[in-house]
Order: sequence, then structure tokens, then C-alpha cells
Amino acid sequence: MHSLRSSAVVRLIALLIVLYVMTADEVEGAKKYLFKTCDQSPFCRRNRAYADLSASQGSAFVPHYSIDKSSVQFEGGILQGSILKQITISDGSKTNVVMPFQLSFLESGSARFTVDEKQRIEGNLPGFPTDRITQRRYNEATKWAVVGDITPDVAATDVSTDEDRSIGLVRIGYGPKQELQAVFDLNSIQLKFIRDGEVHVILNDRKLLSMDHWRPKPQSEDWSKDPSLIDEMDTRDMFEEQFGDRTDTKPKGPEAIALDVTFPGYEHVFGIPEHADKFSLRETRGGGEDNFDEPYRLYNVDIFEYEVNSPMAMYGAIPFMQAHKKGSSVGVFWANGAETWIDIIKSKPNPLSFGSRKSTQTHWMSESGIIDIYIMLGPDATAVYQQYGALTGYTQLPPIYSLGYHQCRWNYNSEEDVLEVDATFDKYDIPYDAIWLDIEYTDNKKYFTWMKSGFPNPERMMQALDKRRRKLVTIIDPHIKKEEGYSVFEGIKKNELAIKTDKGETYLGWCWPGESLWIDTLNPKAVDYWKDLFKPGKFCGHEPNLLIWNDMNEPSVFNGPEVSAPRDSMHYGNWEHRDIHNIYGMTFQNATMQALNLRQPRQRPFILTRSFYAGSQRLGAVWTGDNAAKWEYLKIVTPMLLSHSIAGFGFVGADVGGFFGHPTNELATRWYQAGAFYPFFRGHAHIESKRREPWLFGEPYTSYIRDAIRLRYQLMPSIYTAFHRASFDGVPVVRPLFLIAPDNEDALDIDDQFFFGETGLLVKPIVDEGAVSTEMYLPDDEIYYDYFDGTVYQGIGFKHMEAPLNKIPILARGGHVIVRRDRPRRSVTLMSHDPFTLVIHLDKDGNAGGVLYLDDGETFRYNRGAYLHRHFTFSSQDNALRSRNVQQSTVSSRSFDKLVDTLRVEKIIVTGMDIGRLKKQHSVEAYQDKKSWSADIEIIAPKDGIASKIIVRDPRVLIASDWSIQF
Repeated sequence: MHSLRSSAVVRLIALLIVLYVMTADEVEGAKKYLFKTCDQSPFCRRNRAYADLSASQGSAFVPHYSIDKSSVQFEGGILQGSILKQITISDGSKTNVVMPFQLSFLESGSARFTVDEKQRIEGNLPGFPTDRITQRRYNEATKWAVVGDITPDVAATDVSTDEDRSIGLVRIGYGPKQELQAVFDLNSIQLKFIRDGEVHVILNDRKLLSMDHWRPKPQSEDWSKDPSLIDEMDTRDMFEEQFGDRTDTKPKGPEAIALDVTFPGYEHVFGIPEHADKFSLRETRGGGEDNFDEPYRLYNVDIFEYEVNSPMAMYGAIPFMQAHKKGSSVGVFWANGAETWIDIIKSKPNPLSFGSRKSTQTHWMSESGIIDIYIMLGPDATAVYQQYGALTGYTQLPPIYSLGYHQCRWNYNSEEDVLEVDATFDKYDIPYDAIWLDIEYTDNKKYFTWMKSGFPNPERMMQALDKRRRKLVTIIDPHIKKEEGYSVFEGIKKNELAIKTDKGETYLGWCWPGESLWIDTLNPKAVDYWKDLFKPGKFCGHEPNLLIWNDMNEPSVFNGPEVSAPRDSMHYGNWEHRDIHNIYGMTFQNATMQALNLRQPRQRPFILTRSFYAGSQRLGAVWTGDNAAKWEYLKIVTPMLLSHSIAGFGFVGADVGGFFGHPTNELATRWYQAGAFYPFFRGHAHIESKRREPWLFGEPYTSYIRDAIRLRYQLMPSIYTAFHRASFDGVPVVRPLFLIAPDNEDALDIDDQFFFGETGLLVKPIVDEGAVSTEMYLPDDEIYYDYFDGTVYQGIGFKHMEAPLNKIPILARGGHVIVRRDRPRRSVTLMSHDPFTLVIHLDKDGNAGGVLYLDDGETFRYNRGAYLHRHFTFSSQDNALRSRNVQQSTVSSRSFDKLVDTLRVEKIIVTGMDIGRLKKQHSVEAYQDKKSWSADIEIIAPKDGIASKIIVRDPRVLIASDWSIQF
């Protein structure tokens, strides 16, 4: 295979593949034949067959697994022992494979269940084929994903009763208040997790626990007749596998793991991104025509113009699943970096067991690694996000400019092109914060170089952008062009910092530059080398406005199996690529993060990634990949954003306008209106797409797009505040309806609208061609106001709203205070000295509350106390608006204090007040620093279903002070 790769024939084929991908905007949809189905993935096929056998035999099913009860002990917050797998060996006799398990109860309140293989831990396996591969099962997914404290809670207690012990049950009480229980049935290896006397999660409920054990590859040609395989239902492709023109040698043989997880009484489950599918996950086996017959797949691949409404794998993988029902939320995290498939079945109601609700049964199957699963029992969605964030980390608090609008295309071809686009944004009074360069800026697609004909002086270009407080984002991918004299290639190869073949040689494949190697960012020395490439003076000089885009980091290999790296290629630590495939993209982004931190240690970095894993939220932003300029791709964005957000990765967006193809003026306008509420907001286009900067659509479309982008900037204080909350408790910026109305189960299937941050804004993008109205669903009985004209809506259910092309359907839920900055500026950074507007929508009881978080937006000084955190409340009891500190800053920062001490509130708008309760008809009384004064007001009376509005102009109160205003 390796000799063939260097042949002229294969080079020509690879070049044709590159050209094919480059012109992919003419292609209709994903090429499904490039990617495996479950039946083509041997371990998925085997475990599905095993599940079918269990279902067909019911209670008569007897698995090969049991627990050695004499091995079970509980100490120091850990229940541990040995699972025994009975197998047939080569002479036809029976023996047991020992599989140690641990059930740990963590101080964070979560629980962790792991299963490993003893002979693989100890090593010295007879007949192991090579010393280039570790004999252990891969056990480092938690090392990459989990940054929180996983110390066992020594307060966890064995509360088993005599009756429990007599029937083989072990019962452990745990949690901050010992309010949780885990009940382990040692007879069936069934593990139940209980809260408030109710079972919420069951492991191995259907007896689908499975772990392929080590055995040498059979020497006979017909594997099925080998005695060591007599217990296997399907021996096809177990020790060697062919897909396309690539053979996977599988030197460690089969090593798949599987476990079923049941959520009793929960009909809806969410998460496991990335899939272009609805938010509430579908059934994957026998669930009817609206469901799938394939499992959801997690395997990071370069799948351009992906298929919508599909369980196919995409660019990233977060094996986190949340189950929600009235009164409860729970979650599980499957810490595995290998290819993973998840089957979902909704069982029929069983009134005797779980009442009238359906239960959800899931089946998790991974190609390699250990069983390592975390269980989070809530009790509500917010608690689940806090618990998951306590494990994998929270969304990075981004630099505030990264929340503005980003302008990108493949490609801006010269310094003149970049600066002309920059100037034209100003000409049309459209704000933006960063302009992006795709791969063509480089010298012949060699990263850390510049095409001199187009970019003779990139530092000068960056300085010109910086004068307008704008940033430059350059793409840098993990594939490094093979070219003699190219220092980056030669340095990585010489120091053996690249991914290697199964033979121990530098792996070479094809990507944009042609033949390339891939840096192995699992290797600490490779990370150090990568960091050195970004040092000041080496790339982009010393300019401070450099941001980075990591693309193609699945990794994408045009001539590789499934457009990626061979599974038997090798990484640092002697791990196979199959073990860490879904983690690789995160390791690359992590290396870039470390590099930027070294380059600009005082500045928060910004890095966009395409490939991701659990924990990537700590490193930057993500987008949903190569979509198309079609209405169905706009429509699928909202459920995708929701799935990413509840799985911890809330800094997410989609290519506005669609990457492939040419959006109509209407589609572009609607997409910008939707994108204004994406946490990450970027317009992007394929190299063969027409230029589509906002002004090129012409009037009235340019004005509508400008209005949408300006609305984004107007809401920036509230957006940044929402990101701040996500950075410490995991509650996402884009929020599903059940976060606001957790007891409304009718809302669990609604995924075309969402709540936005702390604002109470309910947003429903228009995603259908020609639509000029929509039906918005109110999930609770609170009062809602049309954000633009104050029309009142109330009552659970769908409400009709007009939505002409110049209007975004937005309802403001009563009870919230929105903080805005209303003065149009060219960029977010230029808004830092602007005054604030408080927009108050009163709830049905006449009250409201809101929060503002503010810091310098760029540095880490907030960690040393340089921030402002204010809480605003409007009380119907005395008709007063108040501002108080949420948390007092403990350390003074002179520059930040000087900035915020002079910032004022220039306007207050109160919607929904009973104007008959005003003490004065022409003014309000303001109180601050033991002083008081009057401020004039404008009163707009309620009329024809439109709420009243009271406007206080220049109340002369300071944003950083305690004050009150009496209405």
C-alpha cells in the first residue's frame, strides 16, 4: 500500500480527488458511499445482532458475563470488583476473562462507572503481534475531556439493608446531601441510579454489556471454525477489515465495548452532537417512518454538503446525552474517543413500572477503549449542565469582539481585496469585527507563509485593520505540505512529530496542498514545536490582532478511508488512531490555544475549530461545517445549535448564507436575521460562489441585513452577559424551551425557536421560502410582548405573528431586563465607552429582573477582579427600578475602574406598566449616592392590544453605582 501511494497513478487519483472536493458546490448532497453504515462497521453489526438476540429471548437470555461476588468491596467512595466473561479457548474448554470494574461516587455529585480488561492492564499478552502498539486498552479519553475534580467522595456510604444483601444488591448513598442512591444488582450486573425514590438511569438494563477480549488472530483461513471464536455470532471482519480500497490490519484484533443505558419514564433525549437532525433524538430501530433504521454515529469526518435529517457522522463528537421530562433532567457522558454508534428505542408505556410515559432505551457501542461513563442526576436541566461543566469544563469566556459579525469567504485574494472589503463595510454603515483568510493566502498552501504576490506586507494590512479595531483570522490546518525546503515540514519530520503509519514511518496522505503529513498533537513535543511557530516575529510579525481558524482537523485526508486517517496509523504513546480519532481535532485546537497564549499572554485568544470533542468548549468556537445555500440547511441550524449548546459547546454558529451555492436575496436576508442570534456569527462562502458581501444583494435587502447585524451589536451587553454565565455554570446562550418551561412536555419536540441568553427573548427564525408570517409557541402562561411593537401575547400554545421580510419574529417574555448599547459603531471594541439602555418587559405581576456583566472584553484581568456585575430589579410593590451589585469586585484595576466609573444609563424603556400607578405623569425620581433628582419621561398609552411604554431619557444614573428610580 505504501509503495503504491508514491506511484504516479495514485498521485493522479489523489489530485483528482482534490479537484473533485474543490468543485463540490456542484455536487448534490453528501457522498454516502464514502462513509460506513452500521452493517459495514463490524463491531456495530455484531453488537446490534447481540441486542436482537437479547430482545428475542427476553428473560431467557443468558449473557456471558457475571460478577465475582467475592471480589466486590466498597471503600473510600469506590465500589469495585471483577466482572467475569466466560469464553471458549482453543482447546474447546471454558475459562474466564477478568474485567475489573469501578463505580466511583464523585465529590461533584456525579457517578462514574468503568470497566477494563485485566490481561490488557497487566500486558505480556501471548502472541501480541508488535511492540509498536501498547497492549493496554485506550483509557485516556477522560484525560483529554475531563478537567474537573474526579476525586471519589469518601462521604458516600454503603446503605445496603440485610434484605438487599440477601438478594445480591449493593446500595450506596451519595450526593452532597446523601440524597442519591446507586443500587448494583450483582446477579444481573444491572446498575440503577435513584433520586427522590425514583429510578432515573439504568445501566445494563437489557443485559447488553459487552467487551471484546484479547485473543490472537486465528491462523486458519476460515476464522469461523476456530474454537476461540465459537461463542461469536458474527466473525466477519473481526481481525482484518476492508473498506473501499483500504485494509485495516487491526493488530489488536476486535476490542469493541458496548453498554445499554435506559432512562425510565423519559420519552425525550437530546444531545450527542454532531448530527444534522432534529433536537429531540429519533428512534433508530423500528420506530416508524419518521425515524431512522441506522444508529446515530459519532465519528469525526469531512462530510461536505452534509445530508440533513440524518444520523450520519459529521465533523465533531460529544458523547453526552440529556433526558428530560416533567420535573426532571438527567445526563450521561460516555468518555470514549473511538468510533461510536448509539441506538435509541422508545419503549411502550408500562403502567405497572413507569406510569403512562414511554421510556428511552439507548445502546452505546464503541470500537475500542474502556467502558467509562459518567452519570449526572440533575435534578433539573441547569443542574445537569453545571454537573457536566464541572467535569469537562465550561464554555470559554470569549473576547467580546469575537461575538460580533465575522466576514469570511474562500478566498480574499490580496491585501487590496481585504482592505477594500473593510472600507466598504464602513461605507454602508455595517458593523463587523473580523475578516477571514482561507487557504489561498498562503504560498502554495504552506501554512505560516504568505502568497507574496497578493500579500507582500501582511503586517501593514493588519495594522490598517487594527486602526479600526478589527481583527484578521487566518486558517491553519494540521496537514503540512510535503516539500523539501519547507521548514515546517522538515522540522516536524526530522523531530518525528507526525502521525505515523502502522509500520512506524511518517504517514503521508493528500489534502489541499497535495501530499502532506499530519502533526501529532497528542505529543507534548509536537505541541511545543507548534507553539514556537506562532511566536511574535515569526508569523504575522508582532501584530496583536491575529486570530486563528483550525479547519480540516477531523483529520481530513482526501485519499484516506472515509476521508480520514487510517485507523491503524499511530500516535504518541503508541496508541492507534482508532482509539483517539474523535479526540484528535481537540488536541490540535488545544495546541493552537497554547500557542496563542504564549504569543499574547495578556490577551484572550480566539480559535475556531471544525472538529471537536467533549471539552472543546474550553478552547474556542465551532461552526457546523460545509452547509449549502438552501432553505433546508437554514432550517436545520436551530436544532443543531440547541444540540451543541446543551452538550456544553455553546459558542457555535453556522455559515450564514450557506457555504456552497448561491443564496437568493430572500434566503440571504432570512439567514442574516437568524445568524444575528447565533452565538457565533459568521458569513462564509465557497470559492466558486458569487461574492456576497451584504451590500451586493442590493436594496432593500442590504438595509434588512444591516438592521439584523446592528440588532446583534445593540444586544452585545446582554450577549456577553450570557456568555459570562455559560463560563461558570454551563447554562447555554441558545436555550431550549424546557429551560424556561421545564414542566411543559408538549414543548419538548419544538426545536425551531429558542430563548436567547438572559434576555427572555424568544426567537423563531423564518426558514421557509416566501413565508411572511409564522406561528410562535408560548411554552408558559407568562405575558409576552412583540419585541418591536409591544403587541401582547399570552397563553400556552401557538400564536400567529406577522413576519414580513424586514422583520425577525421575536417575543420578549415578561419579567426580564435587557441591557443594550444603542449607538451604531463600526466594531464591538469601539462601543466600549458608549452609554447603556435598559429595556424592561414586566411580567404579569408587574416585576422584572436582569443582569449585566462587563469587563474589558479582551484580557484576563477579570480573573483578578476587574469586572462589573450588576443586578437590575423592577418591583411592582413600590414601582421602583433598582441597580445593585451581584458580586463585589475584590481587586481594583485602575484602567477598568476609570472606564466604568463614567459609563451612564442614557435611556430606560419600561413595557407593560399600568400607567395609572405612576406617581407623576411627566417625570420619575432618581436616587444615587444620597442624592435625588427628577428625569423627564414619555408615556405611550396601551392601545389595540399593544402594551404601554414609558421612556426615561437621560436618567443620569451611572451603570457602576447603586441607584433606584421611582416611577
